[in-house]
Amino acid sequence: MVAERRDPALREHNELGRAELVLCAPPPTTDALLMSPSLRSALRFQESGLVLVILALAGFLTWFSGRVAMPVFETGPDGTPQRVFTTDAAGDRVPLSIEKNKFLNAQNLAQLAKDTSFIAIMAVGMSIVIIAGGIDLSVGAIYALASVVGALVLRYYGPGGATGPQWIGIALGATAALGTAALCGLLNGGLIVTLRVHPFIITLGAMAILRGIAFVATKGQSIGGFPPAFRGIVRYQVGNSLSIVPLAIMLLVTAGGSLFMGRLAIGRHIYALGGNEMATRFSGIQVGRVKLGVYLLSGLTAGVAALLSIGYYGAATSGDGQGYELNVIAAAVVGGASLAGGKGSALGAVLGALVIQMISSGIIILGIDQNYSQIIIGSVVIAAVVLDNLNSWLASRRLTGRVSSD
Repeated sequence: MVAERRDPALREHNELGRAELVLCAPPPTTDALLMSPSLRSALRFQESGLVLVILALAGFLTWFSGRVAMPVFETGPDGTPQRVFTTDAAGDRVPLSIEKNKFLNAQNLAQLAKDTSFIAIMAVGMSIVIIAGGIDLSVGAIYALASVVGALVLRYYGPGGATGPQWIGIALGATAALGTAALCGLLNGGLIVTLRVHPFIITLGAMAILRGIAFVATKGQSIGGFPPAFRGIVRYQVGNSLSIVPLAIMLLVTAGGSLFMGRLAIGRHIYALGGNEMATRFSGIQVGRVKLGVYLLSGLTAGVAALLSIGYYGAATSGDGQGYELNVIAAAVVGGASLAGGKGSALGAVLGALVIQMISSGIIILGIDQNYSQIIIGSVVIAAVVLDNLNSWLASRRLTGRVSSD
C-alpha cells in the first residue's frame, strides 16, 4: 500500500489488475459451477419463477378454455393421416370426433411448441445483445431479408428451376439465408462501433433499410417453389403433428447459448461489458470486437429462424417478421434480461418466449379480440422492466444495509 502511494504508475497497474479479476469472475448465468451461492440462488429463483408463471398460465388456460370437438385421424396405407368415420343412429356415415380441452390437447401443444421455437431462437440472440448493454430493433427486418434471399436461391433449384441434386440447392439456400443474416448483424455492430452511435438509432434505421431491400427484391410478391426435400426436412413430424426440427434447433441454440455465455471467456466479457463498459475497456478487453460479436450472433439467430420459417411455410415475403422485434425483446426481458445490461440467460429467454407465445395463444383460445394482443404483450414488457428495476433497487438497499452494518 505504501509503494502504491509513492508510485502512481504502480497504483494504476494494481487497480487495473483488480478490475481484471472482477471482470474475469463468473458471470450471472444458470451454470451452478460458475456462480457464487447467493447469485446462483437468485438466478435459480428467477428461472423457477418463470416456470411457475408458465404452469400458472397453463392451468388458467386449461380451466377457462372449455372443450371443442376435434376430428379423429388415423394413418392410412400410404402413411398419410386420414379421417376416421363412423355410423350414426340413422345409419349414415359421419366423421368421428372427440371432445378435447381447447388448450390441453396434443395438437395445440404441438402448435405452441412450433410457434415458440421461431421467437425463442431469436430471443437467445437478443438476450446476448441486451446482456452486453445493447438493443437490436432490426431482428424482424433481418429475418425478412434472410427469408427472401434464401427463398430466391431455393426457388432457383426448386421444381421448374435448375436441374441437379436437391441437396446442392438446399445447401446454397441455407448458406445464403444465414450469410445474409450474419452480414446484416455484422454491419449493425460495425456501424455502432465505428460511429459510436447508440444502438437504438443504428438498428432503427437498419430496420427500415433492410425491410425496404426485401421489398425491392421481391417487388412485394411471395417467393415459393422450393425443393420438396427441403420442406420435407423442416416439416418432419413425429407423434401428433409435432414438428420436431424447429423444436430441436431451438433446444440446440438454447444449449449453445448457455454454454457460450457460461463456459467461455467471451461470455464473461459480454457480461462485463453490460455491467460496466468503462471498466471493461480499462481491463484490456477489446470492447469493439465484443460488440461486433454480439450483433453478429443476433443476426445469425434471426437467420436460423428465417430458414426454418421458409422451410415450414413454403414461402417468403418482404412482410415476414413484421412486429417480431417487439415479441423477441419482450421474450428476452420477461426471461430476465435487464435492459441496463449485465444480466440475463439463454434459458430465461426461451422461457420468456414461451410465456409470450402462451399469452398470444391464450387470446385466441379464450375468444378475445386479437387486436388486444399487442396491448397485452406491451403491458407485460413494461411490467417486467418495472419488476426488474424494483428488484435492482431492493438489492442495492440490501447491499447498503449490509455495508452499513459491517
